[in-house]
Amino acid sequence: MPLPRVSLLALAFDTGVRRRPTGPLGTGIRLFAAGTAVWTVYAAAWSRSDALSLTITFLSLMLVLSFLLIGPNARASAERVSPLDGLLSLVAAATGVYFVMQSGSIAERITLLDPLSVWDVGFGSLMILLSLEAMRRTVGLGLTVIVFLFIAYNLFGDRLSGPLQHGEISLTHFLDIMVFTTDGLFGVPLRVAATYAFLFVLFGTLLAKTGGADFFFNLAASLTGRARGGPAKIAVISSALYGTISGSPTSDVVTTGSVTIPMMKRLGYKASFAGGVEVAASTGGSLLPPVMGAAAFIMAEYTGIPYVDIAFAALIPALLYYIPIYLVVHLRAVRIGLEGMAAGEVPRLGRTLREGGLFLVPLVVITWALVEGYTPTYAALYGSAAVLVVSSLRRATRLDFRKAYEILAETSLRMVSVTGACAAAGLVIGGITMTGLASKFSNLVFLLSGANEFISLILAGMLTLILGLGMPTPSAYILAAVLVAPIMKNLSVGLMAGHLFLLYFAVMSALTPPVAVAAYAASAIADENPLKIAADAVRIALAAFFLPFAFVFHPELLMVGAWYEIALATLAVAAALCLLVVASEGFWKVSVGWPSRLVLFAAGLLLLTVEPFAAATAAALVGAVVLFERRSPRPAGSLPKGD
Repeated sequence: MPLPRVSLLALAFDTGVRRRPTGPLGTGIRLFAAGTAVWTVYAAAWSRSDALSLTITFLSLMLVLSFLLIGPNARASAERVSPLDGLLSLVAAATGVYFVMQSGSIAERITLLDPLSVWDVGFGSLMILLSLEAMRRTVGLGLTVIVFLFIAYNLFGDRLSGPLQHGEISLTHFLDIMVFTTDGLFGVPLRVAATYAFLFVLFGTLLAKTGGADFFFNLAASLTGRARGGPAKIAVISSALYGTISGSPTSDVVTTGSVTIPMMKRLGYKASFAGGVEVAASTGGSLLPPVMGAAAFIMAEYTGIPYVDIAFAALIPALLYYIPIYLVVHLRAVRIGLEGMAAGEVPRLGRTLREGGLFLVPLVVITWALVEGYTPTYAALYGSAAVLVVSSLRRATRLDFRKAYEILAETSLRMVSVTGACAAAGLVIGGITMTGLASKFSNLVFLLSGANEFISLILAGMLTLILGLGMPTPSAYILAAVLVAPIMKNLSVGLMAGHLFLLYFAVMSALTPPVAVAAYAASAIADENPLKIAADAVRIALAAFFLPFAFVFHPELLMVGAWYEIALATLAVAAALCLLVVASEGFWKVSVGWPSRLVLFAAGLLLLTVEPFAAATAAALVGAVVLFERRSPRPAGSLPKGD
């Protein structure tokens, strides 16, 4: 019997099957997950234990859930937990118990001076091996291989020759840094997962389960449902609103896309375009304040910039991200003659606000808490408390014990894959720190670019996209922050602008082929090839790839400078992005030929520089295109060749 053919791409990013055990085992697992959530909330907000002990306990609990809920591969049973997985969960629990019992001595020991015992080496090795297996199951073999390569470089890189060689690192040295300090496995990524990220996922789950997700969708529908291409515009707005509370492009696609993609297809959009709109809109939700995504919290922890400052600086770029996407949807609807939803299908705005308007209050509370200087941990707690208060005001949204239990369990289940990705990031960071690889990597990029600032930025963006292939956004950002951020520092790019640049490209990796994890999530709903969806998503969000360069060279877009400078820069970049969209779509009331499209594209790039002479030149080019197109009109609905 011939073996089934499996592509290398599928093998690299294949994850384990997600189990939904039933019966007593399923009940026990959900009870354990709910208990994990209760402990994590308590530990993040009120516990006085040291950060290392809390992070170790959190990882141990999540490892137990990982082996119980995720099979070893996609072909494993979706209902039955194998004896091997049961054993692995017990080993994870035992490892966690050992570290908790030794937490006092671990906190007091002097790194690399006090020797590790045989038990320390054994359980430390187990913790890394269990984390690697959980990582493989949750985020795929591709990232796991990358981590293995970094570990191999740590242990054997002293045998290399040339600039990549480093000093000898023994196994005990490696374990000492990686497991018994907060510089490796239990570093910033896992600490964020156990605090900010977990609490904001709890907030998002709570808001969705009490009716907040329905409210945001109905609000978007009531505002844009009757406009041309209404369902696609609903997808843009509702995905942005939901994405800012979920912080995950993939979960956003699955949640809002299950409604918007079929609506777009029914209205007349092609399946790949419908999926592409949802993917592009959902991806941007991780960049939209006030919540953004887990990567933004990691950025705050890693750079030392207060989260409220990051959210404030990210506001204008996030809004600019959605302008070209909305314009693409509108132009495509006009070009192919689509109408909006029927009047009877569109929710009334007044009724929508009456029934769910109070769900805006939690977002206001989070924004207020951040502006007042509260930590993201307490901002998430206050936001969750506001959801509880708001939901209790109507019988339909009021929580009972069963629903609260489901929300707690669901939060822990959603965090399993995030934890695997953060564990991977911690191992990579620890290894890079030990070997000094980041500075060597930065020097290599400078050698390739000839120290040219613009070329270095292009290489930095491309490297971040490559590092993010198939990875959750937090992992992609962390790898970029460690490997690519030194390039920004050498270019004298500001700390905020440099890391937001990397965050943007880390987020955009979710829609970039050949992996495009968000497109794979949309493919099942759209019933279309994921690579076709990814290609359309890139085209829809094409202008957004230029946006990070704009705010690096013009920090006015990050709210730096006088109000009129900020306003002028914002208007110029918005106009530039719109020109890039028209050039990409080849349509503005009538179809636009290729010569004019190339001129408009050049005008958009010139306008992105926000320089007076370049802006005047761009205006002249646009004027020339208008005159040329008026003399050679085309039918209003005609498609440019190649579409």
